[in-house]
Amino acid sequence: MGLGSGLLPRTRLERDLALQCVLSAFATGSFLTGTAVFFTQIVGLSGAQVGLGMSVAAGVSLALSIPLGRLTDVVGAKLLWVVASLLEAGLYLVWPLIGTFATFVAMLAVLACVETAARSAREVYRIAVFPRETRVRAMAYMRAARNVGYTLGAGAGGVALGIGSREAIIAVPLLTGGLLVLNAVMVAFLPSVARPPRAKGDLELMGPAALRNPGFVALAMCNGVLGSNQVLLNVVVPLWLVERTDVPQVLLAWLFGTNTVLAVALQVRASRGSETVPGALRAVRWSGWAFVVSCALMAVTHETIGWVSIVLIWAGHITITGAELWQSAASWGFASELSDHRRLGDYQGVWGMGHQVESIVFPALFTFLALEWGAPGWGVIAVIAVAAALASHPAARAAERHLVKVGAPVGA
Repeated sequence: MGLGSGLLPRTRLERDLALQCVLSAFATGSFLTGTAVFFTQIVGLSGAQVGLGMSVAAGVSLALSIPLGRLTDVVGAKLLWVVASLLEAGLYLVWPLIGTFATFVAMLAVLACVETAARSAREVYRIAVFPRETRVRAMAYMRAARNVGYTLGAGAGGVALGIGSREAIIAVPLLTGGLLVLNAVMVAFLPSVARPPRAKGDLELMGPAALRNPGFVALAMCNGVLGSNQVLLNVVVPLWLVERTDVPQVLLAWLFGTNTVLAVALQVRASRGSETVPGALRAVRWSGWAFVVSCALMAVTHETIGWVSIVLIWAGHITITGAELWQSAASWGFASELSDHRRLGDYQGVWGMGHQVESIVFPALFTFLALEWGAPGWGVIAVIAVAAALASHPAARAAERHLVKVGAPVGA
């Protein structure tokens, strides 16, 4: 695939948003690489305290997902995105001042809420600013750009960890904060989008709340289950490789590199056709099948040795990358086509709950299934993914019927 046929965004707005994605992902990626080192060596927390703090922050973010989504509809997507980005930058800039577990938990909870608000506003903006026929393609470009940014950020964080001095490690959140300030400035110069209409003579938004659309809520949860491909990629497969196979650990670097290259090169191609509900459902089916193949390949590597294990794990990692690409494409199509565009923020708040539930539930569940149950556990993981893919179909149709019933504009 040549540069002119898919790797480069076609319009200036797509290119601007792709560049913004590179910048913001570079910023957060640089800090994420050294998160554990910063909190343990600089702040002085234990690993258990870090894990507890992250769990608390995830719970707070989940509880506030819908209110923060509705805030987008009230104040406007672009304004909230800019304000939340500035607040996020400020929080990273004061990370070096944290000295106790209590302040760590408080700061992490506030940061999680700010990031949730920014994410909701960003997704609403992306849906609103692009015409229906180019939304999914534009989001695919931005996803590919974020992978580039995270890779660059991981490299920068790795340099700081390689230096290893206190000053170098402290510099990482400061770098993140500075880059996020630039990110907020870049967002401020993007084109504006209209706020959703309001009911005549009323402060309420037109259209019923997203939680009254049971099909959409169910679909959000199914999407969160299929989004657990990230748990396999980043948590379960690395642990499985180290603890249950004879594969050299250096393969992990090659696996992550392969995932990044495939995500950058193939995300746009994988998203083709997903701008409609039938197309998104087709991508869901492909994602489910990729899940099954990956789990089957991983399950047998406990018994294989040498190059056979290496090839099988690599193939399993490639197929779960395919599950990631198709699930992402389906997610954008569903969020765009099955949201009531009079309450986009509200709907994106509900949609984001699926991702948040995934990050809370599946790391522990999938790790237990794979490492404790072995091959049967991989089978259960595959069944969970297939069940989510199958349930997505009636859920999507129910969400469509609800939008027709309440008179929502189709695709807006």
